[in-house]
Amino acid sequence: MSCRAGFVWGTKQHFNRYIEECGITCELVTPHMLAAPFYRGTFNCLIIPTGFANPAYSNLLPALRAASPRIKKFVENGGNLLVFGAATDKPHAYDWLPFRVEYRHDCHPRRIECSPCSDTGTLIDDYNPQCIECDGSFSSHDGEMAGIAELSDVIIEKKIGEGRIVVTSVHEYPSRKFLIEFCRSATQTLFK
Repeated sequence: MSCRAGFVWGTKQHFNRYIEECGITCELVTPHMLAAPFYRGTFNCLIIPTGFANPAYSNLLPALRAASPRIKKFVENGGNLLVFGAATDKPHAYDWLPFRVEYRHDCHPRRIECSPCSDTGTLIDDYNPQCIECDGSFSSHDGEMAGIAELSDVIIEKKIGEGRIVVTSVHEYPSRKFLIEFCRSATQTLFK
């Protein structure tokens, strides 16, 4: 079975190419497509890149809010969702997720130490964990931290139904190992 990712953004990015180089079919899902109630797509995972809430970079946040019930259903039915930093000072930029996440925008390199109990820690495998660029942190949330509390308030996860949501403010591409496993571990699910 082939893996399919939906990359949610207004235009193709280098990130799309990176996903495809990992052996994952990548389809661009524009904000208009995402918000349209008639749009249908079948994916293992959806990826929301850094800057989704910053109007200087995208007009994605209103579409995410409009599609919130469909996103929740996608994850409940076995799809995975990977969400990066909002890249703007909007604490409630994640209010479209099916659990509470508050964000604090603050760009700087951080030390991240991930728990060996969580496979989400492989997200940073290609980087030096002593100095990883992040665009903020999650000051309060209802998810599970993927790392040691005082060192990793930048990667959280939450199981919802049959799928999983990973939210991170790491300002780098996820490792190839993480991306491949994250996509493969999900069920190919209809986004409707």
